[in-house]
Amino acid sequence: MDRIIEKKKWTVTKILKIAAITVFSFFIIYLLFFRDKTSRLFVNKDQISIVFVKAGKFQEFIPVDGVIFPLTTIYIDAVMGGTVEEIYVEDGVMLDQGDSIMKLVNANMELNYMDQETRMYDAINNLQNSRIALEQNKFLRQKEIVNLLYQIDQAEKDFERKKILYRDSIITVKEFEDVSRDYEFTVRQMNISIQLQRLDSVSAEEQKKQINASITRMRNNLKLLRRNMEKLLVRAPAKGQLSSFNSEIGQTKGAGERLGQIDMQGGFKLRADIDERYVSRAHIGQEAEFDFSGKTFHLYINKIYTEVRRGSFQVDLLFSDEPPKGIRRGQTLQLRLMFSSVTDAVIVKRGGFFQQTGGKWIYMVDPGGGFAVKRDIRIGRQNTKYYEVLDGLKQGDQVIVSSYDAFGDKDKLIFK
Repeated sequence: MDRIIEKKKWTVTKILKIAAITVFSFFIIYLLFFRDKTSRLFVNKDQISIVFVKAGKFQEFIPVDGVIFPLTTIYIDAVMGGTVEEIYVEDGVMLDQGDSIMKLVNANMELNYMDQETRMYDAINNLQNSRIALEQNKFLRQKEIVNLLYQIDQAEKDFERKKILYRDSIITVKEFEDVSRDYEFTVRQMNISIQLQRLDSVSAEEQKKQINASITRMRNNLKLLRRNMEKLLVRAPAKGQLSSFNSEIGQTKGAGERLGQIDMQGGFKLRADIDERYVSRAHIGQEAEFDFSGKTFHLYINKIYTEVRRGSFQVDLLFSDEPPKGIRRGQTLQLRLMFSSVTDAVIVKRGGFFQQTGGKWIYMVDPGGGFAVKRDIRIGRQNTKYYEVLDGLKQGDQVIVSSYDAFGDKDKLIFK
């Protein structure tokens, strides 16, 4: 007799299937919801630079190159153009004021000078003749008045005699009237001549002033022409060292062309080119420093040239104390131009990461040391050694400061 075999509800196969399905489901859920989705990259820890974030003293400054110039420079320009005929000194020599440097010749200028000189002398002679004529006219007026005075004296005496004779009825009325009329006519002529003399005197004085002023002006012009001719002989304008002098006999120099300069022996200054980004932050009195022969020397900005050329502007800096011994004109020194005083700050060493991130984020190393992840930060001021960290890091954190060019934009770096 057959026996009915009951089918088992939980077989081994069924249990294994359910277990496999459950594990697979959990795996799918993990992949969808719990798995770390950040992009990652395996890197060799020996090929990156890891540093500690520190808290310390910080001062913002930038490095700039300063070129040494004499404190005072007098430029020598060709006032009048010409051809170099003679050279009396060499570049670099010490000169006293008035020492001859070189001589130029200009034939056209010499001919023009002679022509103008001749015309001015002719004009001066004509003016002097006019002045003599005015003096002669004055004496003619005086001579005329003297003659009239003589005539009046005669007419008056004749009139007095005839008046007596007329009263005694010795002469006729006509004779008396004629002598009276002659006397009055002579007096009126005298009054008119005196008035004319006064007018001539006032006019003559004004004309003489104008003539004298014109003669003086022309003589000054002659002196100016002579001085211009004398400037063909180039002389040292002051005592100092001749520099930037490079001329050869036979060269043609145009009017206004730079011939050289005199460097006064009274100290030095530095001229530096600064990136245009700092044009609004530079100010008179701003401090700078540099190291030379084991010592630190301090300077300050004395003058700012605000015109921007090729992405930079220039400043002149003076020494706060005595300049170092042994520096020379044209020498280049690296300066540290200060933009702040020393303050306490959280700082991180400078590195190539800044070019990739712009200071907006950095890779921070996990305390366990096995990996590094992105951390948003905010960078403030900077100098040649450190960046100031305003937010995102604290003292003791470890960060990667070497270049990020090989990391792409990975969120996580795993160390091998």
